[in-house]
Amino acid sequence: AVGKTAVAIELAKRVNGEIINADSMQVYKGMDIGTAKPSFSERETVRFHLLDIVSPEVQFTVSDWKELAEKKILDIHARNKQAIVCGGTGLYIRALLENWSLAETPSDASIRTQLKIRAESEGSASLHAELAEVDIKTALRIHSNDVVRIIRALEVYFASGKRISEYQEEDRATQSRRPSKSWGLSLPRPELYARIEDRIDRMFEGGFETEVKELLARPGVAASNAMKSLGYKEIAHYLQGEYDRAEAIRLIKQNTRRYSKRQMTWFNADHQIVWIDCSELNSAEIATRIA
Repeated sequence: AVGKTAVAIELAKRVNGEIINADSMQVYKGMDIGTAKPSFSERETVRFHLLDIVSPEVQFTVSDWKELAEKKILDIHARNKQAIVCGGTGLYIRALLENWSLAETPSDASIRTQLKIRAESEGSASLHAELAEVDIKTALRIHSNDVVRIIRALEVYFASGKRISEYQEEDRATQSRRPSKSWGLSLPRPELYARIEDRIDRMFEGGFETEVKELLARPGVAASNAMKSLGYKEIAHYLQGEYDRAEAIRLIKQNTRRYSKRQMTWFNADHQIVWIDCSELNSAEIATRIA
């Protein structure tokens, strides 16, 4: 809710650029309101890439995104334009800029299935505690509610006997950072939280509940990872009668505030990011400063 899309659009106008989406949920078709996806009028202003590319029931990974993003960057540069990567999914951005290989990490479907069953019966916190025992570095980076990444980290460990953090460290040691410039947009926390709450109110006014109902009616979507994402899972629980609408709104606001804090922790670890305080600047002024 800090205003990344508006700044990216203004920046693209100034540097003859095209925007590559780096939000892990905006890749999904039909998940528009809850992801604050750029509007069609915004997409007519400048060209966006990697929006609406897969259905929510499809498993889509950081490796999939990185491969597509690399192809888009080559295409954009071949047309003498500037590639602008915009989004808040830190794992996607780091994998791209640090050129992680991602392909060598082992997988085992049977182990993954067993871990999913355990997550349903024991809860994600139990698996997170187990991950902390075998791979504390990864556990510290993953929230205890992030069941997908917890399962993936444990799957790698049980399949290979090697921590996923070790694979990542080896990967980083052999790769060099891509030539790039990075900017982060910041606001004082009270102002950011006010924007978050206003955005969520506008999402509900804009039909967020209807969007989730339509998604849940599609085969395979209810059990997908996409529907475990912020906002969608809370509304799904509300629609299933676990709590009322007011509680769903409260939880989404609370969980979004917490997510914004985790994002800042993640991006603050990247010392190549130049931070811009947006409290006294509009999107055009920020874009001009970046350009």
